[in-house]
Amino acid sequence: MHPMLNTAVKAARRAGTVIVRALPDIDRLRIETKSRHDFVTEVDRRAEELIIETLKAAYPDHGILAEESGAAAGNEWEWVIDPLDGTTNFLHGFPQFAVSIALRRRGRLEQAVVFDPLRDELFTATRGEGAQLNDRRIRVSRVADFDSALLGTGFPFRASDSVAQWVRLFERVACCTSGVRRAGSAALDLAYVACGRLDGFWETGLKPWDIAAGALLVREAGGLASDLFTEGDPLDSGNILAANPRVYGHMRAAFADIVHPEGD
Repeated sequence: MHPMLNTAVKAARRAGTVIVRALPDIDRLRIETKSRHDFVTEVDRRAEELIIETLKAAYPDHGILAEESGAAAGNEWEWVIDPLDGTTNFLHGFPQFAVSIALRRRGRLEQAVVFDPLRDELFTATRGEGAQLNDRRIRVSRVADFDSALLGTGFPFRASDSVAQWVRLFERVACCTSGVRRAGSAALDLAYVACGRLDGFWETGLKPWDIAAGALLVREAGGLASDLFTEGDPLDSGNILAANPRVYGHMRAAFADIVHPEGD
């Protein structure tokens, strides 16, 4: 395992321990509302502190881009961190949340970790070396027919998000696939695309820490991950389309004439 990836795994596991230990006391946690349907707890903050502490101990000059503490300047290397992706799920005891850590060098994704602490599932990837689940090589699914594809998505939840646009996107795929799932953690959804549990995924209005690790996992597992509307970098826009190559093409065709509201 690459030394930087090994450090990220150590950080993710430390954060995961904090998250799991807090589950029995969910009803006693301090919860703050950052915006509509967007919450943060003391668990998010403690998990992020442990991740940053672990990463900085090994790489003190690296930059940090984290959900709760924002950005800290560094050199060409930058860690992109979501200490608890799926906070709302966590607060309800719904078992779908994860720790997400990625490393970028001059804007290019190099390392990725998505850790599900409840299932003890560790998804990892190093650029050019493939993706793994608990040290076993993973690949995207081989599903080719769109009517057999199982897709994942996320609902709009910020006031600025376009619900009408999401409905149009959903209508294009709901009736011509085997189903669409919304589980509430983009990081895990992308990890599931990487290991073949989902054949494709799309969502809009995300942040870099939601999708950085997952995007690299999908690409290293043989899939495609790009901006939903422009095919550019999804970390720049927050709008992502990820899938195995055949399903990616079907989704591109289905969404071809739907543009982002800002582009109207």
